[in-house]
Amino acid sequence: MSRLIVLDTETTGLSAEDGDRVIELGCVELYSRKLTGNDLHLYFNPERDSHEDALKVHGLTTEFLSDKPKFALCAQEIADYLGGAELIIHNAAFDVGFLNKEFERAGLKPLRHYVADITDTLAMAKAVYPGKRNSLDALCDRFGIDRSNRTFHGAKLDAQLLADVYINLTRGQDALLIDVGSNEPEQGRVLDVDLRSFSLPIITANVQEMALHDEILLQLDKSSNGKTLFRAEAVQNVSII
Repeated sequence: MSRLIVLDTETTGLSAEDGDRVIELGCVELYSRKLTGNDLHLYFNPERDSHEDALKVHGLTTEFLSDKPKFALCAQEIADYLGGAELIIHNAAFDVGFLNKEFERAGLKPLRHYVADITDTLAMAKAVYPGKRNSLDALCDRFGIDRSNRTFHGAKLDAQLLADVYINLTRGQDALLIDVGSNEPEQGRVLDVDLRSFSLPIITANVQEMALHDEILLQLDKSSNGKTLFRAEAVQNVSII
């Protein structure tokens, strides 16, 4: 079972190389694709003002951040928290670039040294929905995820929304496994379930579900220029009949 950390940052601007800084970090932990509550949320004093356009996005003023700790004081805590996890980040290159720069200032190694892997949900979404809008807002709307309280971008809130998006992007599939014993995921034992011992009911799709299924198949067919296997098999079956 892998430990996933869904991560987001807010920054003073768009360029870490030009001196922009991380001002907020939000992390949400998933274990066995379930929220654990072991989250991390920090604000930082960047020792500089946010660019006007960035301030309109996150709303974190210089005054609000003035009494927050500097990133370097929290850097080791962050590295320890992220240690060994797979990170889930939307437009990962942006956040990773900023965190690498902050770690460098703190005398630490680059982010990838501490984590098992980094998954970019923007790249995933572009592969699943080519040619469509794949911002976090657009994906929330596509999957019916409530973002009504997202007046400003906030790292913790955005990480929570992205966790829902990630589960939907990966089709919400969970392994057929049962955790037994301790409630702590690190200590729980995992048993395979032999489904042959169960009498599983057959639930047929209703009219609305079939219509949605047909719509998804049509979108897949369009995005592949008519090269989907289900379409080729359907044509082959008709020709045989």
